[in-house]
Parts: sequence; C-alpha cells; structure tokens
Amino acid sequence: MRRWLLWSLRPVAIGYVLLVQALAVLLVALVVALTPVPSAREWAVFALLALTAGSVILLTSLSITVRRQVRRDPWTLHIAYLATGILTLPPNLLVLLLLGPALHGVLDVRPELHRWLFTTGAITLATFSARFAIGWTEPRWGAVTFVLAGAVLLVVRSGLVALGIRLRNPRAARVDVLGEPIDVLLGIVAASLGGLLAVAVTAEPACALLAGPPLALLDLAGQLPQWRRSAQRDGKTGLANAAHWDRLARAELARARPRTQPVGLLLLDLDHFKRVNDRIGHMAGDAVLVAVAEVLRANVRRADVVGRFGGEEFVVLLPGADAGIARAVADRMRVATAALSVSTHDTRGRACELDGLTASIGVATTARFGYELADLLSAADAALLAAKAGGRNLVALA
Repeated sequence: MRRWLLWSLRPVAIGYVLLVQALAVLLVALVVALTPVPSAREWAVFALLALTAGSVILLTSLSITVRRQVRRDPWTLHIAYLATGILTLPPNLLVLLLLGPALHGVLDVRPELHRWLFTTGAITLATFSARFAIGWTEPRWGAVTFVLAGAVLLVVRSGLVALGIRLRNPRAARVDVLGEPIDVLLGIVAASLGGLLAVAVTAEPACALLAGPPLALLDLAGQLPQWRRSAQRDGKTGLANAAHWDRLARAELARARPRTQPVGLLLLDLDHFKRVNDRIGHMAGDAVLVAVAEVLRANVRRADVVGRFGGEEFVVLLPGADAGIARAVADRMRVATAALSVSTHDTRGRACELDGLTASIGVATTARFGYELADLLSAADAALLAAKAGGRNLVALA
C-alpha cells in the first residue's frame, strides 16, 4: 500500500479522492439497503440494458486490446446507458448498472488504480444526483426532466473530476481540467441518446438490444479527441508538433496578410543540450524539454502558436507582434529559461537538480520578410545562428 501512486499526490488531493470514494460507497450501501425489491418488468429492462452495454464494453475493449491501442476514458459510453437507467430503473438496479465502469477497469490496463476508483466514484455520485433531481422513487417524465437528468449527470461528474485534477495539479492546463469542446458535445450526445433509449425501452424493453451499434459508435467517437491530439501534439511536451504548427502558422499568416497586421516569429534552441543527454541521461533531457515548454506557454498569449520542431528546437508565432514586442517576448523566454531549476534523475536513478540552462533565440517579423512562412523561418534561423555565434544565451533580431 505504501507504494500506491495515490500517496504521491498532494495531501489535499489524497483527502478529496478518498472522500469521493467513501461517499460513493456509503451511498451505494444505503441504496441497496433501503430500496424495495424491483418488479419483474424492471428486472427485464435492466437485464436487456445491461446485456447491451456489457456486450459493447467487452467488444470495444477486445478491439482496443487486439489493435494494441490505449483507450481514452470511455465515459461517453457510460453516460449514455446510465442516463437510460436513471429514467427507467429503480435505484438498486442502478447500482448494478454502475458495474459497467467497473468492468472497464478490469478489462483495460489501469496503471493508476486510484484514478479509476475515483472516476467510478464520481460517476456513482453523479448518477444518483441526477436520479434525485428528477424524483427518487418515481422519476418525473417530460422534456424538462430529460434535460435536467442529463445536465445533472454531466455537470456533477465533470465537476467532481475537474476539481480532482485541479487539486492534484494546480497548474494543470485548462483543457486538461475541463476537456475540449468536443468532449462537451460528446457528453450532450451521450445523454441525449440515453434519453431516447429510455423512451424506447419503456415502450418495449427489447428495444435496448437495438442500442448496441449506436453505443459502440459513441464509444469510438469518444476516442477521437485522443487520436486527434496524438496526431497534432508532440508526445514529450504537449506542444503542437512540427506539422500541426506549420498548418496553424500558415493560417495565421493568411489572416494577417490582407490587413497587413504585423506577425513575429521566434526560433528558440537550447544551448549545449546534448551535454544534458550525454552526461545525465535522456530522461533528464526530456524533463528539461517539458520545463522549457512550460516556460513558453507561460510567456505567450492564447492567440500565439507554440510548437516543438524536434530535438531541442522550439518555434513561436506571435500574431499582432511587431519587432519590439517580439523581441521583448523572446527576452522574457530567455530569462525565464536561464532561471529554471529542473528536478530529475540521472542514469543511476539519483535525484538531481539541473540549472544553468540557457537558450538562444532568433526573431523575424513580417515587416521585413513578408508573410511567407518559409521566408520567416529562414530569417529566424539565420538570426538564431547569429545568437549562437555571439556567445549564446542571446536574442538576435533578423
């Protein structure tokens, strides 16, 4: 137990995770103890819904395993059939339906057990909160009820998880805490599908079997943000990779050209980075790259485009920035990089602190080199070489 990753979290995060799990267990125990025995029809609806959801869980998990892929949190699939259960099943059968998320935890590789248990606990609290909102014993039906059930289910689940992420890492990026817009849209689609399925199984329980293909498609769609992110983001730093940065930069330059708005481009290269890899190890080098990526994020605006070109080279496009602004941003990045102290381990596993890191930065602007990306990159690269030749840890303007 001492080696569980849970204990590596901040104390406030550990307390929060344990509290959510304890509340979920207590609520499940109370529901099982106090809810009357379900009717035969309720058992039938549950059996057909559980059979459909369970089959989809098994088949999609098998597919992920066979293709040797890493599954993203399959929460959209769970939202769909749980929304149906909230509207059609008694609370004690909802408890059994909550075994679906638990089944995913058994079938999929979950290296961080506490995260899986916490997410399952959050889904449990969200499910019963939604049921309470529409009527605990006999849920009220109607358009408003359907919207309310889905909204409570989504908001409570997302709120609990977002707070957990924020407590674990107060500096976590907004997209990591709240998700991407497509995550919100998929959640709404899942809750809507659950409401439609509730109407169908109320009229005829066997209709639950027809939900298999839509649920499987929803689970597949839930993986899209991960696939898109992996195709667009650098695996080490989370910044835009070279291909994605190129597309974004060209689009920004195309928007700026008709209005002759200034755009700046920074090309940053870490000085003597090979020494870190050779003397301390590539894991230490990766830690440095992550730390520098955080420096870049902290010194740009939301509209700026930051990417990693590969190796120890980074690139930043600054829409609306003239030469003075671009140089000031580059100087802030240079100073912040020099102030870094990176905690890491050497090749023998010994903890060490890396400091004395420096970066050379080349700056080019559209005022001198126009709006062609290749021209800006060539000019910034020439300025970068001048900064290196001038002694490093410098900013040079093309």
